[in-house]
Amino acid sequence: MESQRNISEFILLGLSYDQSTQTFCFVLFLFCYVALLVGNLLILISIRCSRLYNQPMYYFLSHLSSMDICYTSSVTPKLIADLLGGTKTISYGSCMLQLFAMHFFGSIEVFILTAMAFDRYVAICKPLHYMIIMNRTKCDLLLLAAWAGGAVHSFPQLSMAIQLPFCGPNEIDHYFCDIFPLLKIACTDTYIIGALGVANSGIFSLVSFVVLFVSYVFILFTLRNHSAEGRRKALSTCGSHITVVILFFVPTIFIYLRPPTTFPEDKIFALFYTIIAPMFNPLIYTLRNTEMKNTMRKVWCQVLFSKEAHN
Repeated sequence: MESQRNISEFILLGLSYDQSTQTFCFVLFLFCYVALLVGNLLILISIRCSRLYNQPMYYFLSHLSSMDICYTSSVTPKLIADLLGGTKTISYGSCMLQLFAMHFFGSIEVFILTAMAFDRYVAICKPLHYMIIMNRTKCDLLLLAAWAGGAVHSFPQLSMAIQLPFCGPNEIDHYFCDIFPLLKIACTDTYIIGALGVANSGIFSLVSFVVLFVSYVFILFTLRNHSAEGRRKALSTCGSHITVVILFFVPTIFIYLRPPTTFPEDKIFALFYTIIAPMFNPLIYTLRNTEMKNTMRKVWCQVLFSKEAHN
C-alpha cells in the first residue's frame, strides 16, 4: 500500500476560505452538533426507560438515534475543529477510517429507515397479524441485517479508496473524506473505480429510496379504508418518516447517482445528510408524535422528582 502513495496526510479545503464565514459556520455547526447529541440522547434514554422500548417502531427509533450519533460524529467534530484552526489536515489512516465510518453508519441508518417503513406497513396494512410478524426476534433479525448490509456497502468503499495511488496534490476539495473527492486527486485512471462507486452508493441510495417510496404508497392507499382518526394518527407517524427520508435521500442521490465528479455545491448538499437531517430527526419524531412527547415528559419528570427526593 505504501508503494502506491507518497503522501501521509491530506489537506481538507473545507467550506470556505473567509475567516468570518468560518467563524459563523463554527458557531452554527457546534450548535447543530450539540442539539443533535442532546436530542438523540433524550430519545434514546426516554425509549429505553419506558414501555415504548417493547414496541417495534420505538425499538427501531432508539437504534436510529444511536446511528445518528455515530454517523454524524464521524464527520462533524472534525469539521468543527477545522473551522477553528488554520490548516485543515487529516492523516491518510484517519481519512480512510472517516470514509469507512461515514458509509458504514450511514448505510445502517438507511436500512433501519427501511425496517421502520416495513413496520408501519405491517401495522397499518396487516394490523391483526402485527404482533406475530413484528415480534422481537424478527426485529432483532432486521437490525442484524441492517448491520450486515452496512458492512457489505462500506467495505467495498474502503477497498476502492485504499487501492487509489496518490502521488501529487493532496488537497481534498471537501470538508470530509469521501470516494469522489479522493478520485479527483488520485494519479491514475479512475473511470472503473468511479463507476463502481456510483453503482455502490448511487444505485444503493436510489433503490432504498424507491423501496421506501413504494412502501408509503401502499400505506397511503390502505389508509382509505380507515376511520378519520385512524388516518390522522397514521398520517402523522408516516409523515414524520417521509420527512426524514426526503431530507436524507434527496441530497444523497444528487451526490452519488451521477458521473463520478465533484461540484462546489456538493459541500452544501452534503451538509443536509451529514448534519441537518440527523439533527432534525429528534424534532421530527417527537414534535409530531404525541405518544413520544408524553413518554419523554413522564420519564424526565420522574428523573427530576427522584433527584429532588434524594436531595
